Amino acid sequence: MAKTKIVVIQLKEIIYTVIFAALGILLILLLIFMFKPDKDNEATSTDAALYTAGVWTSSITLNDMAINLEVVVDKNHINHVGIKNIDESITTMYPLVEPSLEAIALQLYDGVPIEQVELMEDSKYTGQLLVEAIKLALDKAKVKE
Repeated sequence: MAKTKIVVIQLKEIIYTVIFAALGILLILLLIFMFKPDKDNEATSTDAALYTAGVWTSSITLNDMAINLEVVVDKNHINHVGIKNIDESITTMYPLVEPSLEAIALQLYDGVPIEQVELMEDSKYTGQLLVEAIKLALDKAKVKE
């Protein structure tokens, strides 16, 4: 009878060892899957940069006055679009320039491509003028291949 108890105790130890080994393998597999990079992340990280990072400008002429539009980009995103040194006479004569630019900039910050930007209905022509100026600045910023 003593031998039977020893065999049962050894069988329990074998069962515990198998269970712990299976849990260990499961834990290792879980860690591998958790820390393995996603295919989507690999695609975006290996994609070539769209823009040369920096501040890029273009100008618009309204009433013989130049408006300097600046676009700040990093390698894949538009970070800021703004007007540099706008004259008060321009803001008085063309009051829709700044609100139109803000509406366009918010869409660009959200990742909307410049070709798909929706313009405000009440300032469509001003918006088109600003979008063309932004496109000129982005063309300067594009990475040459």
